[in-house]
Amino acid sequence: MKRLLVGALLMITSISHAQRTVLTTDSTIVMPTVAFDAKGELKITASASSSQNDFDFLVGKWKMYNRRLNRRLENCKDWTEFESTDENSKVLSGIGDIDTYKTSEMPGMVGTPFEGFTLRIFNPQTRLWSLYWVANNRGVLDPPQVGSFENNVGHFFAKDTYKGKNVIVVFRWDARDKNRPIWSQASSADNGKTWEWNWYASVGQ
Repeated sequence: MKRLLVGALLMITSISHAQRTVLTTDSTIVMPTVAFDAKGELKITASASSSQNDFDFLVGKWKMYNRRLNRRLENCKDWTEFESTDENSKVLSGIGDIDTYKTSEMPGMVGTPFEGFTLRIFNPQTRLWSLYWVANNRGVLDPPQVGSFENNVGHFFAKDTYKGKNVIVVFRWDARDKNRPIWSQASSADNGKTWEWNWYASVGQ
């Protein structure tokens, strides 16, 4: 009887995974054009609808399904799928929010607790969001991803380096479906002419 129950649970899990929609890039969403100022810094302007309430959809406790590219900027085609949790709350009287991301299935760290922390701050003057990320495996605060939402889709950009390469990183939050928002990340090694998507995460309660 015990073997039958275990077998049934494994079958249900397998069916659930098989029915899961594979996370890919939504081609109907247009990537904003990357622009630079005279000093070569990213030139980012907030959308007309940008608001301090744009991340309210994330408040709460969530389960996340992740799909992550195994190697970035190497023409890799292999992906790893895993699950995580996230807990989000508003701070600073509503102009910011924080979340804690946890998993023990992070590729390269399977079985070891991985924890990431995000601080998002809305600037009332520029109406731009700045997203700050730090994780326990590095202990280094990444450059802020800066941007805004338009039509319930947010794009947030930053200049960074990856394995010695100068890159531009974009975070995309697709919140058109508030019950199943999707986060994704891409890198560009040619100043935004082309993008390689390397991580997707769908959020659900």
